[in-house]
Amino acid sequence: MSRSAPGSELSPVSSAAQESSGARECLHCSVRHLSVCSALSCDEVHALERITVSLPVPMGATLARSGEPRTYVYTVTEGALRLVRTLADGRRQVNGFVLPGDYLGLSGSDLHRYDIEAIADSRVCRVPTTQMRDLRQHHPHLERKLLQRACQELDAAQDNALALARLQPPERLADFLLRLAAREATLAGHSSNRVSLPMGRGDIADHLGLTMETVSRTFTKLRQQGLIALPHLNVVEILDFAELQKLANDGA
Repeated sequence: MSRSAPGSELSPVSSAAQESSGARECLHCSVRHLSVCSALSCDEVHALERITVSLPVPMGATLARSGEPRTYVYTVTEGALRLVRTLADGRRQVNGFVLPGDYLGLSGSDLHRYDIEAIADSRVCRVPTTQMRDLRQHHPHLERKLLQRACQELDAAQDNALALARLQPPERLADFLLRLAAREATLAGHSSNRVSLPMGRGDIADHLGLTMETVSRTFTKLRQQGLIALPHLNVVEILDFAELQKLANDGA
């Protein structure tokens, strides 16, 4: 999608991230249809490509830390990352998961609000914040695309807040799985009953406001009810979409 990152530019990521070889063309990026880049014409994409660095982020690496200046914006092209905040009492809150096609840079703050950590071997396209700001000023349709993305993120945050406030553990997990399934269907271009879970049970627990034990028991309960199957630790098969949707809506 872009030129590879020189080694000297990898400082925001752990030293495990090494310079990648070769370039990836933005126009043929597999997640372009999901990203803010989809708003750009071919010429505009080439202009973006000239200021974009394709950066590997190995599993366990930290892309940015809370409180650091927001020097860059990112689009995830491979893998998965989590947004983590440590509360005053030491507890960890996973605010969300960043998946292929997602954009990291919609914030009114000049500082990062979360630690951004890779939970799988990942790759991001990195653009300096100042240069992205210039692009937005010169290309109003890109600005509109970013505004649309901001509205979508606000809607998702409100839905998640409602789930945490009103839903019981089975309802929360059902809602979470359905949102992941919808996200995967959009990425693949077709629906599937298989949902990949790049995040562990502990991450899911810290995202849904539950304990890891409760999450594990709830997975087992949904399996026993015939709503899902668990062929692998990181894969869920949804066996009954209608009943899972009904369960997720019970607390709405």
